[in-house]
Formats: sequence, C-alpha cells, structure tokens
Amino acid sequence: MPILKVNGQSHNVAVADDAPLLFVLRNDLKLNGPKFGCGLSQCGACTVLVDGQPVRSCVTSADSVAGQEITTLEGLGTTDKPSKLQQAFIDEQAAQCGYCLNGVIMRAKALLDTTPKPTEGEVRAALDGHLCRCGAHNRIVRAVLRASRD
Repeated sequence: MPILKVNGQSHNVAVADDAPLLFVLRNDLKLNGPKFGCGLSQCGACTVLVDGQPVRSCVTSADSVAGQEITTLEGLGTTDKPSKLQQAFIDEQAAQCGYCLNGVIMRAKALLDTTPKPTEGEVRAALDGHLCRCGAHNRIVRAVLRASRD
C-alpha cells in the first residue's frame, strides 16, 4: 500500500502496483485537475509535478512515486485565492474548453520555477508537448509571460 504525498498531505492508498497515478488521483483522492486525455503520454492533460518535475500521470504508476512530493493543479491555489499563474490565465482569458489547462499550467509552473523570466520562445518550447484543440495558444503564452512579470 503506497503512501502518496499529494499537495502537502499524505495518503495511504490501497491500489494495484501498476495503477496509474492519474486514476489514483482522480478516483481515490477525488482530485479532478489532472485529466485523462490520451492515456499514452502524448497530450499532456494529465500532467502533475513530482518533486517539481512535470510527469505524465497517465503512464506513471502510483507505486513509482510513493514518498515523493506530488503537486496537482489543486495544490497551486483555490477558487477564492488562485496562484499568480492561475490568475494570469484568468486575466488573459486563456481558456476555452479548459481541458488542456491542467497540463499547460502544471508545465508552466515547472518552467517558471526553473526559469522565472522566460522568453516567449522558452515558453513555447516548454509547452510544445501539450495539445490544445481550442486554439488558445497565443493567450496561453501571454498568460505565462504575464505570470513571469507580475
């Protein structure tokens, strides 16, 4: 039974050794930020941070990250008090359907943690592996750059 440290809290979860972290987060811990998109690590909707590094939770077993610090979208801020990055996305109206935003925001968080003042090119490169069907790419880039300035 792995102990998962998620958003600062420890959770004992009784799951199979190969249970995808995404399913544990959504089904057992009721955290709905990470989304199931493709199940193949290609779209990025399921991205979470593990010890600060972006990880595709759909192809990562919960057992493999036991004891490490896992951060989901819910761990960044709340509806009443969003993080600076989340607020920048709101201010730039960088969401349409919002399905990709979990992964985009989590990857952007990892970028800003390592590169506090990224260039537009660095933002685009960091987010390149995240698929958005709505075409909100320019607003998303502006939101990340806004968060780096604010």
